[in-house]
Amino acid sequence: MTLDEPSLARLMAASQRGDRAAYRALLADCRKWLERYFARRIAPHQIDDLVQETLVSMHRKLATWDSNRAFLPWLAAIARYRWIDVLRRQRVEVELGDNDAAVGAEDEAVHARLSIEHLMSLLPPKQAQAITLVKIEGASIAEASKVCGQSESLVKVNIHRGLKKLAALIESE
Repeated sequence: MTLDEPSLARLMAASQRGDRAAYRALLADCRKWLERYFARRIAPHQIDDLVQETLVSMHRKLATWDSNRAFLPWLAAIARYRWIDVLRRQRVEVELGDNDAAVGAEDEAVHARLSIEHLMSLLPPKQAQAITLVKIEGASIAEASKVCGQSESLVKVNIHRGLKKLAALIESE
């Protein structure tokens, strides 16, 4: 087990080059680090699921790590975002408790009208794509820029304009 920064960075660099043994070792070491990280932040029964979610996110973002930067802050940022997601889900579960009344047909129509899919369909496609990538899927501006085929500044502008239009749409509803 190598939980120090230089060892983890070496394992990550080897993993990016396709070294499967290094990747297995990296995942095992990251699992231990994440268990400690989350132990101080969340209920014990939630740690395993959150560690798994974080490792999956790490796997998806593997190519985004820059070997000129430290590994642990990169991993901690991913872990923090997953932790915040869990806290948000818990807040929604508390607000929408088991004893809440069932949603009626009229309420369903209102919810459908305000659904994110519907709102996103009202935006220009490039704005919707930029918002979906960065704000919903958690991609970086640079990643979204590559996917959208736009400059990073144009992606930021599309996000800003799209969010402004979404706010106006929601207020008008």
